[in-house]
Amino acid sequence: MARAAGVATGTVYLYFRSKDELLVSIFQRMMREAMADARTVLAEIDDPAEKLRRLARGHLERVGRDREFAIVCQVEFRHSTKFMEQFSSAELRDYLGVIRDTIAEGQARGVFRTAISPTLGAKVLFGALDEMATNWILSRRRYALTADADAVVDLFLNGVTA
Repeated sequence: MARAAGVATGTVYLYFRSKDELLVSIFQRMMREAMADARTVLAEIDDPAEKLRRLARGHLERVGRDREFAIVCQVEFRHSTKFMEQFSSAELRDYLGVIRDTIAEGQARGVFRTAISPTLGAKVLFGALDEMATNWILSRRRYALTADADAVVDLFLNGVTA
C-alpha cells in the first residue's frame, strides 16, 4: 500500500499505528463512498427491484475497479482481528440498511413477498455479491465483475424455481 502511495513503508506508520488501523481506515473510506453512491441510486430510481439491480452493479463496479484493492477488501480485511471486531460497525450496518430498506419498500408496495425478513434478504444479497467478488479475485480468467450483477439480483428476486 505504501508503494501505491509513493512513500516508504515506514512512512505509513507515521499516520497509522498498525496494519489493522490502516485496514479499518480503508474500509471506512470505502463504505463512505459506497453509501454516497447508494444514496444517489435511491434518489434517482423509484422501482425497488431496479434499485437492487443498481445497488448490486455499483457494489461490483466498486470492487471490480482495481484487482489489488479487491484483494485487500476480500482477503486482508478478513485476516485482521481488529477489522473483524469492527466489521459490524456503523458503516456496514448502514450499507446493509440501504438494501434492507429497499427490500422493505418493495414489500410495502406489494412488489416483494412479505414472508421474508428484509434484514435476512439484505444479508443474503450482500453475501451473494461478496461471493461474486471473491470468486473474481481467485479466478485466473479475466472478466468484468459486473457482468453477472443483474443475474445475481434476478436469482435473488425470482429464485430458481420455474
